Amino acid sequence: MLTQLTVSNYAIAEKVELQFRNGMTTLTGETGAGKSIVLDALSLILGGRADASAVRHGAKRADITASFDITGIPAAAEWLEERDLDADGECLMRRVISREGRSRAYINGQPCPLSHLRGLGSHLMDIHSQHQHQSLLQKETHRTLLDDFAGARDLAESTRTAYKTWHASRQKLDDLTHNRDDNEARRQLLRYQVDELDQLALSASELTELEAEHTRLSHAESVMHQSHQALLLASDDDTSAASLASQALQQLEQLPVALPELDETLQMLSEAQIQLNEAGSNLRHFLDQYDADPQRLAEVEERLSTIYDLSRKHRVTPEQLPEHHESLRSELEELEGGDGNLEALAAETERLADEWQARADELSERRQNAAMALDEKIASELAELSMPAVQFVTHLARRDHPAPSPNGHEDIEFLISANPGQPARSLAKVASGGELSRISLAIQVVVAQTSTIPTLVFDEVDVGIGGGTAEVVGRLLRQLGSGGQILCVTHLPQVAAQAHQHLFVSKFSEKDSTWSQVETLDKDDRIKEVARMLGGMELTDQTMAHAQEMFQKGQALHH
Repeated sequence: MLTQLTVSNYAIAEKVELQFRNGMTTLTGETGAGKSIVLDALSLILGGRADASAVRHGAKRADITASFDITGIPAAAEWLEERDLDADGECLMRRVISREGRSRAYINGQPCPLSHLRGLGSHLMDIHSQHQHQSLLQKETHRTLLDDFAGARDLAESTRTAYKTWHASRQKLDDLTHNRDDNEARRQLLRYQVDELDQLALSASELTELEAEHTRLSHAESVMHQSHQALLLASDDDTSAASLASQALQQLEQLPVALPELDETLQMLSEAQIQLNEAGSNLRHFLDQYDADPQRLAEVEERLSTIYDLSRKHRVTPEQLPEHHESLRSELEELEGGDGNLEALAAETERLADEWQARADELSERRQNAAMALDEKIASELAELSMPAVQFVTHLARRDHPAPSPNGHEDIEFLISANPGQPARSLAKVASGGELSRISLAIQVVVAQTSTIPTLVFDEVDVGIGGGTAEVVGRLLRQLGSGGQILCVTHLPQVAAQAHQHLFVSKFSEKDSTWSQVETLDKDDRIKEVARMLGGMELTDQTMAHAQEMFQKGQALHH
């Protein structure tokens, strides 16, 4: 549940810090005082849209932090654990909005995307606003509410997933069926191209080897000429390096006196002579073995030309030809087995349709059973809300077309009959504004009873309701709060008098500055606020007595 909310520099609120408890908490104040600040701040914590106008005038940023106790919310704890954000039973969600309109989000101190706030928030809090009266006129809302009441949200989602999988398979099957002529033309082209590349039979390493061999063969004459010249210079001529080294060695060996300091030089000349003679021997051996082979050069050049021509023809590099060959072969094999693939795909599409059918059948059964229970419960709540003659009907219209659809077998619509004997018709055509408010509240109260979300926020859902019905509304909301946490913005004193906790919003102005503040009222202040809601700013003894009686009655109703 929500335990604390801190709002800094948001809208006209400079600093608001609120503590929350279990049960029903009501939020009241004069029109324009800023009651929406708390709910708007909670909406931002749940990942709602924000812009620069949210920042209090003159401030650099707005900062909103909400603390939740998640010890009794396993779904939220599991969500946090999956993302390494668990925090031993407590969860802090924070939203910071800059003056430029940039927004940052944090969970337990860790930066996160807004989608994480929405994902986690869906396990923690649900906001029911008066604007949902309009969404109540949409069939999409009717289906969602029924599935939630039936505890079939996951089943409905798996049915949608099964439909998407079937639809993708069906689309592929249709494409293959409708493109048979195009596939045949493609098959013939592929067969020709693969045969051509089969004849080439180019291996992955052959191109590199051929290019290296071509380089060697094309320079054969130059290699032989320069190697022969090197042989002459090294050892096979009177003026060769080996001959000159020998002459130098002889000159030193014929010195008239022995000079030890030249011993190393003599050794070096002797080794040089030996090395040069060996180099010459190696060159002679190389020249005897080396073959220019012009015929082989012609073969290599022809092979390379074929490879280059085919690479241009297929619009790939020569190095990519082997991989391109395999790709074409795979595509051809797939098309060659087209009829078999078509049969296999048809069988798979039928299997996926059966899988969708099984889920949709189960979903239909759950919906039908839940629809009857939902109608009974809403009828009971409507009677409490002074609408005993209104008949509420959850209408499940079986679709005529047997093909799978994303939402199951049926269309779902909420119908009402405002007067006995009249046929049930759609809400949009029958319900007035005040009736729609009460019907919306009845639906939300019933659905909330099966909700796994611990904190429910009701934003002026009691608009258009008054008199004795208002007392019933308060009782219904407090009843919901007994099993969780209810936050309720209201203008009705009958509702405020029944809350466990009462927050009062007020607005102040001083020179060029305006700000709101929110305070928790004690018993005496609660009675004064109920009196204000009853009779305006001027509190007479009679108004105060009425307020005290209403407050005492509201609290006594639940003891």
